[in-house]
Amino acid sequence: MKDGRFHLCLFVVLLSLLTPIGSLAHPGSGIVADRQGNIYFVDTGSGVWKIDRNGRLTRLSGPAYHWMAIDIDGRLAKATLPYFSSQDATITRVGADPTLLLASDFPITVGRDGSLYYPWLRVGEQLQIFRLAPSGPTSVLHTVPVNGDNPPLRWLNGLAATPDGSVYYTENRAVRRVTPQGKLTTVVDNVTLSECDSVPGISTNLGPYFRGLDVDAQGTVYVAATGCGSVLKITADKKITAVLRSSSPWSPTGVVVSGNDLYVLEYSHTAGDSRREWLPRVRRLASDGRVVTIATIDRR
Repeated sequence: MKDGRFHLCLFVVLLSLLTPIGSLAHPGSGIVADRQGNIYFVDTGSGVWKIDRNGRLTRLSGPAYHWMAIDIDGRLAKATLPYFSSQDATITRVGADPTLLLASDFPITVGRDGSLYYPWLRVGEQLQIFRLAPSGPTSVLHTVPVNGDNPPLRWLNGLAATPDGSVYYTENRAVRRVTPQGKLTTVVDNVTLSECDSVPGISTNLGPYFRGLDVDAQGTVYVAATGCGSVLKITADKKITAVLRSSSPWSPTGVVVSGNDLYVLEYSHTAGDSRREWLPRVRRLASDGRVVTIATIDRR
């Protein structure tokens, strides 16, 4: 076997050890907003895009990775970002003022204090969430527990940091919160939705398949239920409401709150794993319930 083919096969095997069955190939879920209300999102087929406040769409330099965070104040400018040579998993900086962080193989988020949070599975250990401080030290925020008879988690689908220093994360059927002290609480668990349209390329055994999420100033969680083609609103009293639905093959993968509006990254899913065939768009859900498509990428 030629060296190139060997390394490609090895990469696929290694990635399959970390990725939940049924979601080896998936579009990106990175979408963020800056203080001016500009929106940035990941296009897994071609890179990074910006939508300015006037609705103008601009392509930026940057890799076509899966996850994105924003370092608004440039606090991590001198920090050595994580790189795992065993899987060539990395985080790359894009631009300045603000600086975008693009992650190839794991979700990331940046807290108000400038700390970077990311999950990783060390060999022979449980999945952990790490905190990289702007000054450089890396520490373990939380070790993801084993859930009863279920196998240990090897993957998280999304991360979001809140102003109080908490970090929220998604599993396929659950949303959980880790306090700044590392204590775990469950927002919702074992979620099933009565209205769940099938989405091409996503196995039904993944359930709602929660991916990108964000939390507003009132503590309300918004999460992309990618496996059901909808965005859910989860209030502090754990009431779950679908606030946006997509028509298959479109399905949300990421969300970001900006001002009074919610911006939703959606992809046109396919049963295959060709990144060029995953076409992204961004829709805005206004506070009055109106939904407007503000950007669509079309390579056909």
